[in-house]
Amino acid sequence: MALFVAALVVLFILKVIDVLLLVFLAILLAVYLSAITDWLEKRFGMRRWLGLTLTVLATVAGVASVAALLAPPVIEQTRALISGLPQTLTNIQSVLARWASQYPVLDQTELANPSSGVVSGLVTDAFGFLSGSIFGYVRGGGMIFIEGASVVVMALYLARQPAMYRDGLISLFAPRHRSIAVHVFDDTAATLRAWVVGQLIAMAVLAALTAIGLLMLGVPYWLAFGIFTGLVAIVPFFGTLISTLLPALFMVASGDWLTVLLVLVLGVLVHVFEANVVVPRIMQRKVELPPVLTIASVLVMGTLLGAIGLIVAVPVLCVTMVLIRHILHGEIYGEHGRFKPAVLRSTESWSGVERRQAVASKK
Repeated sequence: MALFVAALVVLFILKVIDVLLLVFLAILLAVYLSAITDWLEKRFGMRRWLGLTLTVLATVAGVASVAALLAPPVIEQTRALISGLPQTLTNIQSVLARWASQYPVLDQTELANPSSGVVSGLVTDAFGFLSGSIFGYVRGGGMIFIEGASVVVMALYLARQPAMYRDGLISLFAPRHRSIAVHVFDDTAATLRAWVVGQLIAMAVLAALTAIGLLMLGVPYWLAFGIFTGLVAIVPFFGTLISTLLPALFMVASGDWLTVLLVLVLGVLVHVFEANVVVPRIMQRKVELPPVLTIASVLVMGTLLGAIGLIVAVPVLCVTMVLIRHILHGEIYGEHGRFKPAVLRSTESWSGVERRQAVASKK
């Protein structure tokens, strides 16, 4: 009977996986709205509905301002990039063929053939994966509106009365398990909040620094590549890899290998600077996950859910790690405090470091 019930639960989840994904996206949006609303409540003593209203208005105004400022040049550069893509791919293939023909190991491969179409084939495969993943999930403009509106409305309700939904879910557990449920929900909320805030900061910093660096190096479509870097930063490792290699690949068409190397170095330095300087300086708590598990979760979620799975892979892994720590290790194995996989880690700001050093010097 237990196996039969478990099979029914798995079947139900598979049938409504799209709906559950929308609910999870609404939770992530609600976490962002609640973070700002809670700050307004604590800082200025605002009523929650007023703080939430101001948060929504400020978010809409900020997004609209950024879109009005950046959309025209980004659209223009993206249009020019797409229109010149066939010629750019041909130039890249010719440069790579000349380079490969100089080495005995590569001169007999497809890479040394300027008409092999290796580069264009890679780009076509990547576009096919993205179009199949995204368009297969969306299913038309009407569904985009309905699902988007559903996510926003659910997020507003969750952010307006988070305690009601939290207490309602906790009440579903048996009284003897409610204490652990409270710990799980609190830890999950703190972890998702740290991930959402840290991710937004990382995306903005990466986009700005990449755009400025590419502009200084004279890379064409620098603003489009900068915005692209900020957007794909939501996918760990793979977003970093693609956003670093893509502008370098377009510079291969010019044959200037020094600029190609400088673009690669810029991508590495920008991501290292963001991860080791910017986030510790701004964030008090950050999400820290094992790199192998992070990459594996991106691959698994991308395989199961396509492009949308790449976006939610890390927050799903965060929730999974919280459940493992509290339920598996804490309740089942009884290892309270002995083995806790790192999810949230405190980061000391520069001002905190300076204060600590000043106190130590006085002593």
